[in-house]
Amino acid sequence: MIGDSPLVNALRPSANFGGRAEGIATDILLLHYTDMPTADAAIAWLADPRSQVSCHYVVAEDGTITQLVSERDRAWHAGVSTWKGQGDINSRSIGIEIANCGHDHGYPDFPDVQIEAVIALGCDICARNPIPAARVLAHSDVAPGRKRDPGEKFPWARLAGAGLGHFVEPEPIRGGRFFQIGDHGAPVEALQGLLAWYGYGLDIDGDFGTDTQQVVAAFQRHFRPERVDGVADASTIATLHRLARALTPPAGQGAAEMARD
Repeated sequence: MIGDSPLVNALRPSANFGGRAEGIATDILLLHYTDMPTADAAIAWLADPRSQVSCHYVVAEDGTITQLVSERDRAWHAGVSTWKGQGDINSRSIGIEIANCGHDHGYPDFPDVQIEAVIALGCDICARNPIPAARVLAHSDVAPGRKRDPGEKFPWARLAGAGLGHFVEPEPIRGGRFFQIGDHGAPVEALQGLLAWYGYGLDIDGDFGTDTQQVVAAFQRHFRPERVDGVADASTIATLHRLARALTPPAGQGAAEMARD
């Protein structure tokens, strides 16, 4: 195995990979946290054939970068996940695991040196692969009902400032109309439509149920991290509008009207 990036400090080949599906571009960069006590423990687990999981890269707390799977191969890191209505995210993506013990074990801040290494590696990967800014994603974006990583402490704005990813300054939290579990109707349908247009896997049925709550929470973790509660408040909705306006206007009158509000 030869490292794909000149930034790689160490190679630890994993047996947990396969071939990518034919005809699918590698056009997603997917960011995770390891959810393990140390980077070494995570690397050992991701390289262990018994785990049946892997990732292309692990970035340790000190910024050290270890590669486990070649970028040409399909690592097993995304699980059951979707984006833009497409499954098999493993075939479409390159995955970076960021050493952090996660929400269930204290969820510490990400060190500056680690984030700088993630930015450098991510920019290098995106320079060599057809990955647009809006497809630099969190694990929680593609699997909102299962995953929370890398979570609300991850500095997405800092990445975007360095040219990695799509981000807008979140709208301040304030009063105003909001949607939550139990709400239904055309405004909820419009919210679901815009979230789905952006990429989130969500049925557009006009009912604010558990699935919609989970998607809203995933959106908040990435784009409005000050409060992650799954309630579509005015700040969350306004931030979503701004993201939509920064890309091609959404198809469909309802979503387009929502983006102009």
